Amino acid sequence: METRTVADIVREVTDISDEQLRQALDVQKETREPLAQILVNMGLITEKEKVRILGRQWGIPFLDLTEKQIDKDLLKLIPHHLLQRWKAVPVDRNGPRLVVAMVNPLDVYAIDQMRLVAGMDIESVIASAEDIGTALGQSMSAREELAGALQDMSQDFGGETTDIEVESAEAGEEDLGIDELRELMEDAPVVRLANLIIDQALRDKASDIHIQPEANRVRVRYRIDGILHDTMTVPKKAQAPLVSRIKVMADLDIAERRAAQDGRISLRVGGKEYDFRVSTNPGVSGEKVVMRILDKSGVQVKLNQLGIPNIMMEEFDSLINRSYGIITVTGPTGSGKSTTLYSVLNQLNSPEQNILTIEDPVEYQLPGLTQTQVNVRAGVTFPSALRTFLRQDPDIILVGEIRDGETALIATEAALTGHLVFSTLHTNDAPTAIARMIEMGIEPFLVASSVIGVLAQRLVRVICPDCKEAYTPPVEAFRRLNLAMDLESVTFYRGRGCERCRQTGYKGRIGVFELITVSNHLRELILRKAPTHELRQAGLESGMVTLRQDAMQKILEGITTMEEALRVVYTG
Repeated sequence: METRTVADIVREVTDISDEQLRQALDVQKETREPLAQILVNMGLITEKEKVRILGRQWGIPFLDLTEKQIDKDLLKLIPHHLLQRWKAVPVDRNGPRLVVAMVNPLDVYAIDQMRLVAGMDIESVIASAEDIGTALGQSMSAREELAGALQDMSQDFGGETTDIEVESAEAGEEDLGIDELRELMEDAPVVRLANLIIDQALRDKASDIHIQPEANRVRVRYRIDGILHDTMTVPKKAQAPLVSRIKVMADLDIAERRAAQDGRISLRVGGKEYDFRVSTNPGVSGEKVVMRILDKSGVQVKLNQLGIPNIMMEEFDSLINRSYGIITVTGPTGSGKSTTLYSVLNQLNSPEQNILTIEDPVEYQLPGLTQTQVNVRAGVTFPSALRTFLRQDPDIILVGEIRDGETALIATEAALTGHLVFSTLHTNDAPTAIARMIEMGIEPFLVASSVIGVLAQRLVRVICPDCKEAYTPPVEAFRRLNLAMDLESVTFYRGRGCERCRQTGYKGRIGVFELITVSNHLRELILRKAPTHELRQAGLESGMVTLRQDAMQKILEGITTMEEALRVVYTG
């Protein structure tokens, strides 16, 4: 019988090339890491593909939990805290056996313990840690655990009091001395609540956690798919110890309550690495805490999975494979610019390329790159780092953001001296980015010679596949979209709302894009400082697909809704 190697299995279940596989095997000779993990680190396969490879290697079936509806009655057979410990979730019955999806289906001890607890034989399958965490997070028992922690807090701190008047940030907190505050924040209920707030945010795939004090309560909100949702209310008297607990985790000064502070927390949850950028801000009702969640595996999204239309993707792929020039990604904060650029760098990353980045801050660490973080106190700024980079024999440079004329000028010079430069700008569309660089003081002939393309983008929510249904949008939506089509021949879709999407009708987000390539005609317009509307018209004449056109196409394909496109794209 012929023995299959891990490399053979990789070829079976992925679409990576033999050259990419050879590079990974070369890395394995040096690091001795498992091949599948090296491929994940290189951004060539996803975490889920890695798990599928392990399943084939071990002869254990792989289960994609995103395609499986979990029976809540099965979840009651094994206590939730044990499922969390063993990273497992019951998914089905197979006669007298309980089918359990596990991160490590070879854990004989866990399987034996689950057999004793459930009173059934266990049949294990393999699933990704992320999918198992999501499934557990959607179970009622996870919510009950959070409710239990809140109940403990209410008992320890005297419950909610709705008749308190707080006159200032100091008034609600000066009663507690630093020593007393340290004791309270180390109490088990406070530690448990802080951990559960973070844990639930990760399960809900939130991008931000807001802990917002008000006059007689503390609201906890999660930003999910770009929208803030109220999640829970914490007793007012627990405010100070909870905020202090998070400040200690972020290495901030708990004695400083009148000034804003910034910190960072690094955690490993469910086998995945997360960074939390923590910001505190004093308010009249106390310190507000906002935590930005950075999933270090989130940058492993492949470029062709971002939602760029196929025709546009061919053009963009041609641009990013040029040897020199500036490519700018533009859009408002939170529009996915960083994810796009990291996906580009993942695709271009190879032993033959020297890739340098200057970022503020470094959100994700990519193997094979030299990444530098802005540090104004140490004299590390975008312009100073760029000057240093030019002496480091770079092939590709990423500038986190072009904020001023000096940075723009050096980036332009780098592009003109044979380097490929990527950066971001905050503009509403692609043609405006070109005009913005000229407004920064860069001579038009330099812009025309260096900029080769601009990609504008937004993020729209995707219709939940579990509750997707056809519907007729309101007449006002048709009017605002200026649709020129036979509406009776088109089917529009929306999400009805279900447990899997938290009754929102949406699950996940996808990009909406606009790409303008700098042609010879466009260069002539730039040289004579043509207004933005002329640049846009030239782009349209050369086949540019606008943000609105791409959004409309995604509506017609049933990917997003008309209301979502109106909210995100049709706001100008």
